[in-house]
Amino acid sequence: MAFNYDDYLRLEKMPTLWCWGCGDGIVLKAFVRAVDKLQIPKDDICVVSGIGCSGRFSSYVDFNTIHTTHGRTPAYATGVKLANPDKTVVCVTGDGDALAIGGNHTIHAARRNIDITFIVIQNFIYGLTNSQTSPTTPQGMWTVTQKIGNIDPTFDACKLAEASGASFVARESVTKPKKLEKVFIEALKHKGFAYVDALTNCHINLGRKNKMVSAMETLDWIDSITTPKSKWDKMSEEERLNLLPTGILKQDTEAAEYTDMYYNMIIPAHQGKRAKITQDDFEKKI
Repeated sequence: MAFNYDDYLRLEKMPTLWCWGCGDGIVLKAFVRAVDKLQIPKDDICVVSGIGCSGRFSSYVDFNTIHTTHGRTPAYATGVKLANPDKTVVCVTGDGDALAIGGNHTIHAARRNIDITFIVIQNFIYGLTNSQTSPTTPQGMWTVTQKIGNIDPTFDACKLAEASGASFVARESVTKPKKLEKVFIEALKHKGFAYVDALTNCHINLGRKNKMVSAMETLDWIDSITTPKSKWDKMSEEERLNLLPTGILKQDTEAAEYTDMYYNMIIPAHQGKRAKITQDDFEKKI
């Protein structure tokens, strides 16, 4: 059967509430194409989102969904995954949601290497609440909370995810939607915590307030600060300044995954022996 976006969307919620030209829709479409190519049944996916523009994601996709509190998506997703280890669990969050108020939850979900696909729709600003500085806002840019220019050092969340223990780390932008789709496919297939930095434009609350008056100008700026990892690896430290590498940055298929460790420990403790078990076994025995 031919691919149809309508099969994966809650059409009663259309059109979306995202601003015209917003890249969040590109992220959504790349994600559902990835799900379709992997042929994951819709009933076998749970998408958890928080607060912010990214939080609306769960309202628009026709999967099992949870729209939860600010910064707490990894906590809810952890509970869903432990209760349903055979299901695909996805967090969709923003740079403020995941890295500011939710930074601690993100770190510990990565540390546990629990099998969650963690997508950060990264637009460098608090978009929904009108332009406050986020952890990823570039230095010097205007925000409503730093009107003379942001003085905070800019946060590279991919480095945080890798250092915290995520076994898959990737970054791609909405200017390369096919590459973004491929990254989502690899992240969804990965067994372990898969962190994806999906760079997108907020031309309303970041771009036009920083002399990028259109969506295209903001997208051109994103292109100017990114480079493929294959090129990045050949650059000197000086050439890498103010650039972000894109593509798959880490992929460890050997790292122990938290849900497996949990089931392989808790069930034998009740059975008096160690054994590989299924969720059905778990429900029968506990």
